[in-house]
Amino acid sequence: MGSLTTPAPSSAFSNDTLLIAVPFQTDSFEKWATELETRFPGLEVRCVNQPPKFPPTPLPEELYEGVTMLCTLWPHPAEKVQGVRYVQLVSAGADAWTKHELYKNPDVVFCTANGAHAPQIAEWVIGTWLMMSHHFLDYAAEQKNEKFNRLMHLGVSDSPGLRMGILGYGAIGRQCARLAQALGMEVYAYTRSERATPEARKDDSYCVTGTGDPDGLIPAKWFHGSSKEAVNEFLAQDLDILVLSLPLTEATRHILGRDQFNILSKKKTFISNIARGPHIDTDALLEALREGKIRGAALDVTDPEPLPDAHPLFTAPNVFITPHISWQTPHLFARIQGIVEQNLGRLSKAEPMINMVNREHHY
Repeated sequence: MGSLTTPAPSSAFSNDTLLIAVPFQTDSFEKWATELETRFPGLEVRCVNQPPKFPPTPLPEELYEGVTMLCTLWPHPAEKVQGVRYVQLVSAGADAWTKHELYKNPDVVFCTANGAHAPQIAEWVIGTWLMMSHHFLDYAAEQKNEKFNRLMHLGVSDSPGLRMGILGYGAIGRQCARLAQALGMEVYAYTRSERATPEARKDDSYCVTGTGDPDGLIPAKWFHGSSKEAVNEFLAQDLDILVLSLPLTEATRHILGRDQFNILSKKKTFISNIARGPHIDTDALLEALREGKIRGAALDVTDPEPLPDAHPLFTAPNVFITPHISWQTPHLFARIQGIVEQNLGRLSKAEPMINMVNREHHY
């Protein structure tokens, strides 16, 4: 949690009510609400646990009375949040909100929790990569069968000298790069906009101390563009592992399809998707897995999601699937608290807030 020692100007939030409706079970809600109200005189804070299921559990009508700020995950009924001027999302992306009336209002500030999820998700990426490259699941099966067998025919590869390509070099991508570099990998980064100068390669979003690549120094090469041709050029760079860590927009939906898997087949690239399921054409992914075009895939997100029972992805070769849980850590709520506190402090002084969403590009 950030520092709560310096009170804001007394008039900054004299007419504001902050509703914190988040999917966290915590005993610190009441304490945090009191600390926020002490630091920001005039601000009223209401906290409630709202489970992460979709559609979200409806909240009591009285919780919405007078609400002008919202910290949450899922969209709320538009008619109940008409007076809101600041929305702090606890997710790294804003794709669930793009059709909401609040989001369409340019006077309403939207901020994400970008950076709060980066350490744990990057560990999921590297953990599943090591699990696949060292065949941990195969040895776990041998242990379950009470067999002490060396599976020499499988072949193990380590990481030094390999190349990681990262589609979307935001907070999560930068921490993946940091861990990959520690393993001896070379990193190539892809962004929508050109990052030609050292200043342009910096990241000013929230960052957990000691993590990430805030100055953009890790990638050996940078690529950019919004066209399929630009993406295909990046995919053709002999990537050993490709990490998808970009926001879901209409432009990035099915950014990996049959043509892209054909490009990746040259190197038999390993795919790691921790962004959103619809980034990948599922039928094309199934084909690539079954035909051995790619080495394998680790998926924390799928399309559809949740993945229905008996879906063919479950039994496809060389794929590991988890149910969108790579974001989990006991430290997440504290990091989100820090973002909220920073942004309330900045808002009280009419300063630019952190992690503000670009409404044109939706991230």
